[in-house]
Amino acid sequence: MNPDDLPLLHTPGTPAISPDGTTVVVSVVHPDLDADEYVGHLWRVPVDGSAPARRFTRGHRDTAPVWSPDGRWIAFLRAPAKGKPQLHVVEASGGEAVRLTDAPLGVAEAQWSPDSRRLVYVARVPDEGRYVSDGDPSAEAPRHITEFQYRSDGVGFTRDRRRHLFVVDLPDGLDRGAPIAAPPTPRRITEGDRDVTAPRWLPDGRHVVAVAAVHAGRENDLRSDAVLVDVDTAAEPRPLTDAGSGSTLGVVAVQPGADAVWLLAQDLGPDGLAFVAAQTALYRLELSGAGEPGPLRRITDPEVTDLAPGVLALHGDDVLVADQRRGDVVLLAVPADGASEPRVLVDGPAVVMGAVAAPGVVAASVAGPATAGEVVAIVDGASTALTDLSAPLRDRLRIPRTVTATAPDGYPVHGWLTLPDAETFGPGPYPTLLMIHGGPFAQYTSAVFDEVQVAVGAGYAVVHGNPRGSAGYGAEHGRAIRGAFGTVDADDVLALLDAVLDADDAPLDAERVGVMGGSYGGYLTAWLTTRTHRFAGAIVERGFLDPVSFVGSSDIGWFFGLEYLGDSGSEDGAAAVAAQSPMAHVAEVRTPTLVIHSEQDWRCPVEQGQRWFVELKRRGVPAELLLFPGEGHELSRSGRPSHRRARFEHVLRWWGQQLA
Repeated sequence: MNPDDLPLLHTPGTPAISPDGTTVVVSVVHPDLDADEYVGHLWRVPVDGSAPARRFTRGHRDTAPVWSPDGRWIAFLRAPAKGKPQLHVVEASGGEAVRLTDAPLGVAEAQWSPDSRRLVYVARVPDEGRYVSDGDPSAEAPRHITEFQYRSDGVGFTRDRRRHLFVVDLPDGLDRGAPIAAPPTPRRITEGDRDVTAPRWLPDGRHVVAVAAVHAGRENDLRSDAVLVDVDTAAEPRPLTDAGSGSTLGVVAVQPGADAVWLLAQDLGPDGLAFVAAQTALYRLELSGAGEPGPLRRITDPEVTDLAPGVLALHGDDVLVADQRRGDVVLLAVPADGASEPRVLVDGPAVVMGAVAAPGVVAASVAGPATAGEVVAIVDGASTALTDLSAPLRDRLRIPRTVTATAPDGYPVHGWLTLPDAETFGPGPYPTLLMIHGGPFAQYTSAVFDEVQVAVGAGYAVVHGNPRGSAGYGAEHGRAIRGAFGTVDADDVLALLDAVLDADDAPLDAERVGVMGGSYGGYLTAWLTTRTHRFAGAIVERGFLDPVSFVGSSDIGWFFGLEYLGDSGSEDGAAAVAAQSPMAHVAEVRTPTLVIHSEQDWRCPVEQGQRWFVELKRRGVPAELLLFPGEGHELSRSGRPSHRRARFEHVLRWWGQQLA
């Protein structure tokens, strides 16, 4: 794979399935270098695989389809070029789509009512005079900030554009094919200085369950509740889990059933800030017909299981969830009564990205070592691929092989090694890159990873893995680096690198080795260059490099570094933080370093990268700074396609200089 192959990364979203279980509709999105945007359409495919997928819509970017319970309609989001997504609806049999919303900042998370007559959705509501189309942001009134939580990477300021719930009715005459002159008028059903998200209808068709932080201490912790909203009265959301009365949960997803609400949530402890390696578990909350919450029961063990927040669906007597396991994300069917062990519906090597169900069938979007994502149907335990979206990319891919290593203290380390094509680049030995993921509580997975594929496509071998601190290996594995950044995590990645360099069957050049990583991976890359001079070059991207300044500049600075590294407010605390800080040890660096950062990164603010570059440069270390305008923390994953390509080109240029 090379940088120009980015448009071949076709990725499916969560599929929608017809109520009778016969047909799937899915959004497929890819980077478009000509439009310099992400474009996509809805595709339709029969569940039995009797016909290939065919394009169902032809908008600029059509995403997030949901099928109406009566089977007649498909609602979805359509965004014009450079525009905001609006809610549209089209007959399931095909035809012209009808726009239902005209929200100034776009809409998200649409869901059908049980009677298929209305939809609830989420939209940001801008304060008067802000975010005006073609307006002058510099002329807006000043922002008066009184709380920690006021902006978010990739979004910007949030308190002046809160997310709220709206309901819109299907227009009269739509079912008779009557023309619709203008979008119908939606009705806002939540208010206040808080976000309300993830709405799901109760079977009564009058209430929705959603996620919101409504408790008094919400500005100082990370807790959130499942809340009940009366659609007809638009009364104040009523907490069902109730952090205000002592719930320690941070609820991330909800799914109502006939007599209960299923929750994905993390236990954040009494102070609501114990997020380090807080694994997501499945909970069952009983709910009476009058909407009164009953007992709350945890179904899965968060010390062992860590559920992905994007997968939660009901399928008969089972609840569908996705568990992060050793670089995979597997699909599980959890018995609703919790009386028996979950069944694995999609096992590794695979990464399940979304799943839905209808009677007798489950449809899921799944990535793997040879695909950026396909739609599969699971019937009676057997899985059938319904798409082949990555076919144009497949001959450009190199399949990683699993490797294991042992850290100096005997701890096992798991990862992958990917080698270049020997027919193109010869038998080796190959220059080698050590890649380190962000998080730290995240995981490299078995799915196609463009970073690895572009590097091996240029002739580099790549080793990457999941050191202590990563997700997917249990909570204890994740907690191992709390108060100990740069200790066992550094040991683990070096052990993995040394294991592949020393292997008899790995044709690697131990003298031409580079290291790179982003976010926490940028931290650990920088940290390693303060501890060893073994690397011929380094790339520090969007790095967490100075935990002291991070506290006041990052959108998560008010809790992240304090919980992970400690508080520098005391003499002992300052010493402990400095012992884990790359910036405190920058004078030790000798490794030539390319620093990559985005100008609007509010997760790891740009000052972190700028200062690292300056400190290296003034000490005579060969250093370059690559800044991307208009981009945030997610540049390498969802930035402008042209910026992603330019970034790859600079990365390959740098390695061509340092590892020649």
